[in-house]
Amino acid sequence: MTEHVEWSEPEAPAPTATAAVTPADAADAARLVSFGLQPKLQPARDQEYADLLRRYREDPPFARLADAVATGLGLIVLEVSPRAGMAVTAAEDSVFAVRMGDYARRTSADGGDRFLHGLAHLAVAAMAFPRPEDLADDGYIGRVTVNGVDAFVRQACRRLEERAAEQGENTDPASDAPGLEAAWRIWVRRSSTGATKDARRLAGSTTGIIAKAVAFLTDSGFLQRTGDDNGGTYRTTARYQLQVRDMAGSAAMAELLELGVVPVTDGTPTLLPPEESDDLDLVADAGLPFHSS
Repeated sequence: MTEHVEWSEPEAPAPTATAAVTPADAADAARLVSFGLQPKLQPARDQEYADLLRRYREDPPFARLADAVATGLGLIVLEVSPRAGMAVTAAEDSVFAVRMGDYARRTSADGGDRFLHGLAHLAVAAMAFPRPEDLADDGYIGRVTVNGVDAFVRQACRRLEERAAEQGENTDPASDAPGLEAAWRIWVRRSSTGATKDARRLAGSTTGIIAKAVAFLTDSGFLQRTGDDNGGTYRTTARYQLQVRDMAGSAAMAELLELGVVPVTDGTPTLLPPEESDDLDLVADAGLPFHSS
């Protein structure tokens, strides 16, 4: 007699519990964030950095842990990639935030100078990425010069002066008034280079203020110095492009770009407005100087 054996479906294995976060994982995540706080450090030149970036991309739990560490430090993760590394920016309440007042106070305690330093940073960003397509293109490299940025701002000041005159606005508002309408009045009153016996550029001149801004951006890994022509030439980095993308929606940035100041095409720092045009947007194919074609 053959014994009948009943077969049943095998029991499904119990779901595996999510692996607990170990101190080593937390240390690695914090290490990755620390690399992100060193903007001049390039993943291609640091194997540990490159390995942690690869783990971030391939291990979602680790990525969430690193993001949480960054958030706890008041940092905003802009991008994590081989080209930019772990690109972070500080939230307003972060201990890593750089206050414009603190930054400018190292040069001058004058409120007007702090205002000009803020405008210089805004102008560098607008000059480096004047068109939306430039800002959106990961392969785009912007190039600026100190003299070129000063010429850009002074041309913008002329446009603002014309607009104020047409609208019959007060020609001498308080120097601490918000917006570009007040900024141009302060900028145009300041000497471009200043005058010293040995022809050195004064720190309080407009080109001196721009030089301070680009030096800070270079030290922060946002620009790279490429030469000494026109007061100093610089190229943008992937991190700076991400930073400018983050600030592109600001009212001041939009107002500056809407003035329609278009750089000329012969490589000089002189900037000219569009001819016979009511369009305030930058011309898409204007042949911007100091930029790769």
